This record gives sequence, structure tokens and C-alpha cells, in this order.
Amino acid sequence: MILLGMPGIDERFRHYPQLYSRLGFSHHYRTLGREELLFVLDRHWKRLGKTLDPDDFTDAQATAAIERITRGNFRLLEQLFPQINRVLKINQLDTITDDVIEAAASILVIGN
Repeated sequence: MILLGMPGIDERFRHYPQLYSRLGFSHHYRTLGREELLFVLDRHWKRLGKTLDPDDFTDAQATAAIERITRGNFRLLEQLFPQINRVLKINQLDTITDDVIEAAASILVIGN
């Protein structure tokens, strides 16, 4: 069985000896770097039928908002994009803006 979760979840399992004794491997994923984040965002933009242009002001603002909200956390990024798509469809929008990102992030439960 593979358990994925927040950083430090293996430390929290210490309070449950029956489960912790069976925890065989723990790996902390590092956050995405700037280039990796842009690569992943480009893929997500393409899935939504859009083109990411880092030199475009609107795309740069949206990218900065995503970077600020997710702090490079790949799991959060993967949870954020279905919500972005939902906000775009509900509001009949064509452009991913920082306001769209903020609206999508407000739907998610993101801890500090």
C-alpha cells in the first residue's frame, strides 16, 4: 500500500505504533523549481486548449499566482487545475488570469 500525504505525515504516524511499525519507506518530495513549474504549467495549459506564453503579462501574473499559492508543490498543482477548468467553464472565460487562479484556490483547502 502506498500512502501519499502532507509533509511530515510519517512523523504523525509515530502516535500510532501499529501503523508506524509497518511504515517501510518515507520519501520527501522536493518542490518544483522555476523551469520544472513552467514545464508542468505548459502541459496543463495545453490540456485546457490554451498556450502558455511566459512573456505575456497575463500569463506571467497567472504563473506567479500559481507559484505563490502552491509554493511548487506538485500535488497542490494537480488539485488546482481541475478547479481552474471548472471556474473557466462556469464563468465562460477563455483566459487563465490571476483572478481565475484565486477563485480556483479558494475552493481548495490549502494549509500553511
